[in-house]
Amino acid sequence: MTSVDDVRKEMRKLEEIRSDFYALLDVSIPKDDKGNFDFSKDATIDAEDVYKNFFKLDYQARKIRGLLMEARDIHPK
Repeated sequence: MTSVDDVRKEMRKLEEIRSDFYALLDVSIPKDDKGNFDFSKDATIDAEDVYKNFFKLDYQARKIRGLLMEARDIHPK
């Protein structure tokens, strides 16, 4: 069975990956006066970088889902 400490470790890793993903967006997409992404301006973003970062984020989320299901003995229907 998955320990709570293992889940916490993977959650911290998810937060790091999420921060990296948003850092990529922050440097690639201009922001408006309120600090929101402004997609109406010329955003320069590398699709391969977006894919790689999103894949890491998605993989980690799916990994945590499995750990939580195991830790709580949840069986999909």
